[in-house]
Amino acid sequence: MTGWGITLPLTGMPLPAHRALVERLPDLGYTGVWTAETSGADAFSPLVLASQWSSRLRLGTAVAPVFTRGPALLAMTAAAVADCAPGRFALGIGASSPGVVQDWNGLEHTRPYARTRDTLRFLRTALTGKPVTEEYPTFAVRGFRLERPPATPPPILLAALRPRMLRLAAEEADGAITNWLAPADIPTVRAELGPGPELVAPVFVCVTEDARQARRLGRMMISSYLTVPAYRAFQDWLGRTEPLAAMHRAWDAGDRWRAMMAVPDEVVDELIVHGPPDACRARIRQYTEAGLDTPVIALLPAGDGDPAAQVEALAPGRD
Repeated sequence: MTGWGITLPLTGMPLPAHRALVERLPDLGYTGVWTAETSGADAFSPLVLASQWSSRLRLGTAVAPVFTRGPALLAMTAAAVADCAPGRFALGIGASSPGVVQDWNGLEHTRPYARTRDTLRFLRTALTGKPVTEEYPTFAVRGFRLERPPATPPPILLAALRPRMLRLAAEEADGAITNWLAPADIPTVRAELGPGPELVAPVFVCVTEDARQARRLGRMMISSYLTVPAYRAFQDWLGRTEPLAAMHRAWDAGDRWRAMMAVPDEVVDELIVHGPPDACRARIRQYTEAGLDTPVIALLPAGDGDPAAQVEALAPGRD
């Protein structure tokens, strides 16, 4: 199942307050609810709630970090969500970042590619209900078996930003989740992933006719995210080395404000969808036309009006 997804929870809305919106999403043309996991809600709790509010939506994590839960706990949590939504859950996993893993959770963020690969291989076996005793290169599991394996093991998607991880996603997973890209970047990603596997990506959307406000927020986000080494390397691979060079120089010198101000408007306009709802919908469709299977709208809080109303205004069913 592909189509337009929406990232929940919305900024400023308590989790229980999302029920009415979730119940209406299928009629608005949305096909799925997806979650991120940074410093807000965890990746799984909103999906459990959504599974009870609608039986017509796909549910997915984009993404659950492989470092912050042990392999067995990750398998148990995924199995519980899959039990709540049989055949409708997709497990997106990824390496996350040193900030989340080390600075916030006190864990080592080492060998991220290998840890993601090994977790993928463990989950492939564990989610079928088979016992696992295995020495993986980055961890060992001895005598684990899921007590309640899902009747339908969920597809597993890998957070992938560059060729090596994209190729792993193509070879061993069910698809890839990428991030921070423009429609014009999708053919570059597809060239490594191939035409078959599902490609999912959050699309940052700011519903406002105030381009200055949208760009201000976009510069803040870009200078915060794209200075993380993995995202910096991803943007270099996509060809944005020179447009973002001034930002990186200022960031490396410790000048966060100058780094933010050095992000060019054209880069913001490439990576952040903004404008009135009809213009935003048209821009999101450019992603699907370029080869993105599942755009997942990540609604930014600086737009005009109520976020639930914005979700409705952006609905693909309005075209």
